Amino acid sequence: MKPAPFYYHAPSSLDEALGLLRDLRDEDAKVLAGGQSLMPMLNMRLARANHLVDINGLRELDYAREERSGLAMGALTRHRTLERSADVARRIPLLTEAIPQVGDRQVRFRGTLGGSLAHADPAAELPTIAVALDAEMVVRSRSGTRTVRAADFFLSFFTTVLEPDELLTEVRFPAFPARSGCAFLELTRQLGAYPIVSAAAVVSIDDGRIADVRLALGGVGETPIRAHGAEAALRGQRPTLEVLTEAGRLAADDTDPGADVHGSAEYRKEMAAVYARRALQTAADRAISLPLDGGGLGRG
Repeated sequence: MKPAPFYYHAPSSLDEALGLLRDLRDEDAKVLAGGQSLMPMLNMRLARANHLVDINGLRELDYAREERSGLAMGALTRHRTLERSADVARRIPLLTEAIPQVGDRQVRFRGTLGGSLAHADPAAELPTIAVALDAEMVVRSRSGTRTVRAADFFLSFFTTVLEPDELLTEVRFPAFPARSGCAFLELTRQLGAYPIVSAAAVVSIDDGRIADVRLALGGVGETPIRAHGAEAALRGQRPTLEVLTEAGRLAADDTDPGADVHGSAEYRKEMAAVYARRALQTAADRAISLPLDGGGLGRG
């Protein structure tokens, strides 16, 4: 199928793009970044746009910059760039671990960080990681700039807080304390398929006990779900199988999955508990295996 007719715009600067979005805010305009989700939806007429604003010419949004507080990345940074970046591997190995599971190589060459987050598929890898890591979204319009926490950015299926005249321009991932391990696991029918359930975990170990923990689940609700109850139960505990299994159960209790051709709601909830426990176990094992003077995040 072919998309319904639309007007095409290719701004050459961020200022021009924001001006277009302001002028077209009442004209059903959509932003084209990597196009790996939007174009199939337009072609199948699952989505429509009167105007398409192509931001691929905005090279100023393609960067990864180390900061004292963590790593800041432009919204137009490609998945493939993230996958191969030594800075990302060193500062945010959870992201490096997850990116190879996004689609296939062709998708990763074209897909973008900001595009995936703005698309807001609750089963996708990047929204789940953003919620797990407390990422911050920098959102700009001609009226100004605001910063939104990942937990507040996603509202529902394919819905974010972005206004029609706003553009996600940067994503900031915070640094984590020493002796932290991370893990990203997902259940799929085949490599590259959309996850049925996914789990992203970061565990910090101090003197054999869990000093801090981050856990988020994807594919089991209208947005990625941060498992705050499980996190609270884990802090101060030794990462035994019994403790982590109970944390997985608590995490699953926070989910509200639906049913589809890939599995019932009950199956997804059960798998949420299993994958939460496995991600926590892997992250804890990696943290414990770090040398005593090691820093940053560990991943096998």
